[in-house]
Amino acid sequence: MSDLLEATENGITTLTLNRPERLNALSAAMTQGLKEAFERLATDRDCGCIVIAGAGRGWCAGGDVKTMEARGRDQTFEDRAEGLRRSHQLPLLIRTLPKVVIASINGPVAGAGLGLALACDLRVAGRSARFGTAFARIGFSGDYGGSWSLTRLVGTAKARELYFTADLIDAEEAGRLGLVNRVVADEELHAATMALARKIADGPQIALGYMKKNLLAAETEPYQTVLDMEAEHQARCAFTEDHKEAVAAFNEKRRPVFKGR
Repeated sequence: MSDLLEATENGITTLTLNRPERLNALSAAMTQGLKEAFERLATDRDCGCIVIAGAGRGWCAGGDVKTMEARGRDQTFEDRAEGLRRSHQLPLLIRTLPKVVIASINGPVAGAGLGLALACDLRVAGRSARFGTAFARIGFSGDYGGSWSLTRLVGTAKARELYFTADLIDAEEAGRLGLVNRVVADEELHAATMALARKIADGPQIALGYMKKNLLAAETEPYQTVLDMEAEHQARCAFTEDHKEAVAAFNEKRRPVFKGR
């Protein structure tokens, strides 16, 4: 059985982390599969939205602690650092590809799994979801960009608390902190995620891709830089068929039908 499952339906691609017996802890096959899928989907005009789901009762427990000693036994410091740099291409790819990525979080998420979830554009959580940095529990300092993302989502004081203590928080608390966008009943998670994905997949894909670039730049770039980016991207969108369709639909008092062109 593959560590990563992929299914596409009507413009929505679902990537399911598929190691339920290990709470979907990351494996080399899983991370490589995710990287290859994102690289391919980034230029797939038929893909309007990407959902990452977890098989079984968890979303992603992060690195597989049971294999850490064996994997690191013959590595030098330089080997380990280079391996982590390569692994970090995955969260960077999620943040920068021109598709909206939704994490559909059905259960525990921790460590690198939390970094993976935070790299997504949107997060929908079932009420049984639990969130933790986990690194302090195993003597690690953190990876997958979690310290950067968590600080920006919940603020520096709370991010420090969650990293230093490795305390778990439930879905309701994650919602209050702004760590997730929506919290729903477990039995409603799939439907709620797909409804959100459907809304995005039906949207103007070129404009959404530029929105994502603008919002990413807004996290780090000066105001003037973002203004310049917005001007360029808005001008590009003005020449799309989707923009012309939206204007026509507005005038005709109907819903626009976007085609990603």
